[in-house]
Amino acid sequence: MSQTRGRYDFCIGLVLAMSSSIFIGGSFILKKKGLLRLARKGSMRAGQGGHAYLKEWLWWAGLLSMGAGEVANFAAYAFAPATLVTPLGALSVLVSAILSSFFLNEKLNLHGKIGCLLSILGSTVMVIHAPQEEEVETLSEMSHKLGDPGFVVFATLVVIVSLILIFVVGPRHGQTNILVYITICSVIGALSVSCVKGLGIAIKELLAGKPVLKHPLSWILLLSLIVCVSTQINYLNRALDIFNTSIVTPIYYVIFTTSVLTCSAILFKEWQHMAADDIIGTFSGFLTIIVGIFLLHAFKDVNFTLANLPVSLRKDDREANGTLLSTYDCFNHEEESSACLGEIQSTESLSARRNGSLSAF
Repeated sequence: MSQTRGRYDFCIGLVLAMSSSIFIGGSFILKKKGLLRLARKGSMRAGQGGHAYLKEWLWWAGLLSMGAGEVANFAAYAFAPATLVTPLGALSVLVSAILSSFFLNEKLNLHGKIGCLLSILGSTVMVIHAPQEEEVETLSEMSHKLGDPGFVVFATLVVIVSLILIFVVGPRHGQTNILVYITICSVIGALSVSCVKGLGIAIKELLAGKPVLKHPLSWILLLSLIVCVSTQINYLNRALDIFNTSIVTPIYYVIFTTSVLTCSAILFKEWQHMAADDIIGTFSGFLTIIVGIFLLHAFKDVNFTLANLPVSLRKDDREANGTLLSTYDCFNHEEESSACLGEIQSTESLSARRNGSLSAF
C-alpha cells in the first residue's frame, strides 16, 4: 500500500513539475507579446523605465501564468523529491524557445541551440549533485540561520552589487549588455527564495496554531519578499523588452539557479558534507553552464544553421586542398564550370599573394 501511495505521489509531483515549466515558459511569451503591443502603440518602453505594461492584459496574463507555475512548482516539492522537481525547471527554457519561434518569430542559430542545450544539461547536473539542505522547522531556527555571519556577508554583497548594477552600470550598459538586467533579477532572486522558504515555515506554524504574526521575522520576510519580487519583475521586463526572448530565458535560468544554489549552500551549510563525486559533478556542471552561456551570447548574431554545415565543410575541404580540384568536379557540371574556374583563379591568386609572388598582381 505504501509503495502504491509513493508511486502515486511521484506521478502527481511529476505532473505538477512539468505543468510548472509549461506555465513559466509560456509566461515569458505572453509578457513579451504584451510589451511588443505597447511598443507598436508608441508607449514608453519598459527598457526605458516606462510602466505602461501595467495596463496591458497580455502582460498580466503572463504574470498570472508565472504565478501559477511557481505555485505548481512549490506544490510539486510536497509530492516528489527535489532531485526530480528542480532539474525539470529547465523545461521552461525549452518551452519558451519553442513558443517564441511560433508566436514571436524569434530564431536560434545552431550555436544558440547547442548553448541552450549545454546550459540545461549543466544546470541539471549541478542541481543533481548539489547537497540536500538541512531541515529547518521553526522561525527561531530560521532566524538563527539568517543571523549567521556568512549569510549576512553574502546578503550584504548581493545588495551592494545590485545597487551598483541598478544605479551605475544599468544606465550606461543596460541597453546593450544582456547580462546587466538579468544579473539584477538573478541575485535578488536568491534572496527572494530564502524569504519564500522562511514564509513557508511561518505558514506551517500558523496552521499549527502558533502565534506567528507576533514574530517580527514574519513581517521582515514578507516585506523583503515584496521588495525583491518587485525588483525582479521590473528588470526582467526591461531585459525581455530589449533582448531576444530565446536568449533571455536560458541565461536567466542559469544565473538564477546558480545564485539560489550558492545562497542555499551558505544559508544551510550544505557543502560541509559533500562527497567527492558530488563536488566533481557540481564543478563540471558549472563549467558546462559557462560554455553554454558563451555560445548563447557570443554567436547570437551569426546566421548559421545545420543547412549551412555541408556547404561550410565543402569550402573548408577546397581551401585545404588548395587548387587541386578534380576535372570531374569542374567540368562534369556545365552550369557550374564558370563558378569553379573563378574559384580556382581566386584561390591561385590568394596562394600567390601569400607566397610573395608578383605574378598575381
